[in-house]
Amino acid sequence: MNHANRLRVDVAALSDPGKVRERNEDAYAVCRMGRFLERVTSSLPAEDLPERHEAVGHVMIVADGLGGHEAGEVASRTAITRILESVLNEPRWALKLDDPASRETELKELERRSRQYLNKMQEAVRQRAAQDPSMSGMGTTFTGVFTVGRDLFVMHVGDSKAYLMRGDKLEKITRDHTLAQEYADLGMIPQEEVDTHRLHHVLTRAVGAHDEPLVGDFHHVQVEEGDRLVVCSDGLTDMTAMNEIEAVLHRIPKSELACRALVDLALERGGRDNVTVIVASFSAIS
Repeated sequence: MNHANRLRVDVAALSDPGKVRERNEDAYAVCRMGRFLERVTSSLPAEDLPERHEAVGHVMIVADGLGGHEAGEVASRTAITRILESVLNEPRWALKLDDPASRETELKELERRSRQYLNKMQEAVRQRAAQDPSMSGMGTTFTGVFTVGRDLFVMHVGDSKAYLMRGDKLEKITRDHTLAQEYADLGMIPQEEVDTHRLHHVLTRAVGAHDEPLVGDFHHVQVEEGDRLVVCSDGLTDMTAMNEIEAVLHRIPKSELACRALVDLALERGGRDNVTVIVASFSAIS
């Protein structure tokens, strides 16, 4: 069996309410999805029919709820539940994208479906808020990652983040939807001041929080053997710098231990917000 385009994924996730907040309004999900063929019995020789063949993908999601009290928790949970329902109800799963004859069409279709899922999340959160006046205006950030083979896709709204580390360098995939980032895009402030600007938590986009149609950012990255992925809420990035996250990943190769170390670092720095971290590592299938 040809494993050239497949990678093994070691993934872990952890969430903590932090040291200040009473509730954890963050939510996360890590799912493995796939299709398989398993030989039960056959008259064919064993070498003619594989004992088992499996095609898999991974879904990793972080959502940071907004609205306070129970509302933020409900918003983040509703968003994740709704998108996973949409995926389960989708008759075609994108689990093979390496056929040159159909690749471009499949990639465009995957982006179209992802944006459709985002609209369904928006509708679900707004409907849930309409049922209870105490939840009016609630919303959530959403950073969702889908990996299949060497293709990694990110759908993003808000200021939860996704990073990819390749070799010695950690790079940010997502771009925050905040007023501070808009000021930087317009040249009003330097990019390096965004994370400490007084408006760096004022979101310009969030799932469910606004009436207008929601537009998310869609990113496509080719993953290489040895790459590391971090998806997190701002409870991590407000307490730590990128070079510190990078240092943890360098020091700790196992995803579960790196995840724990990053959450602990945010808590040691004060844990002023809920903190949620997903770490994934990509290695070759032998």
